[in-house]
Amino acid sequence: MTLQRGSSDACRRHAVTRYCQRVRGSSRCAAGAVTVIVLLLAGCRGNNPEYGHAYAPPTGGDPARGLAVIQSYDCGSCHTIPGVRGAHGLVGPPLLWFSRRTYIAGELPNTASNLVRWVQSPTSVEPGTAMPVLGLTDQQARDVAAFLYTLR
Repeated sequence: MTLQRGSSDACRRHAVTRYCQRVRGSSRCAAGAVTVIVLLLAGCRGNNPEYGHAYAPPTGGDPARGLAVIQSYDCGSCHTIPGVRGAHGLVGPPLLWFSRRTYIAGELPNTASNLVRWVQSPTSVEPGTAMPVLGLTDQQARDVAAFLYTLR
């Protein structure tokens, strides 16, 4: 079975089916299937903005300066960004609740150093990404990261 990225329901069904194929008793299969589903659903809560915990790692940056960088580089032409006037772009993902996300660009764990790396050199993380290399200094990238972690 080929699963596409983001097909969590199909993934759950596949896991349950595979478990039931391995365990040939119906009562054991049903109990095992329930256990698998509960564990899979429990792991999904971290990304839900209502249940997730916001990340607030130290970035060495200043959120106010990060907002200014985001405005001056017109990041809102590609992203929807709360708190940034006119930032209603649809090219990149919306940055709502950024601090609650588990991954950056679907590739990196959401840590301050990974976020700084991503905003400075997105193509080094994901070749072929639509995210441009903006030429941010290390401090500008830290400031942008500090701002993004305020989006809870």
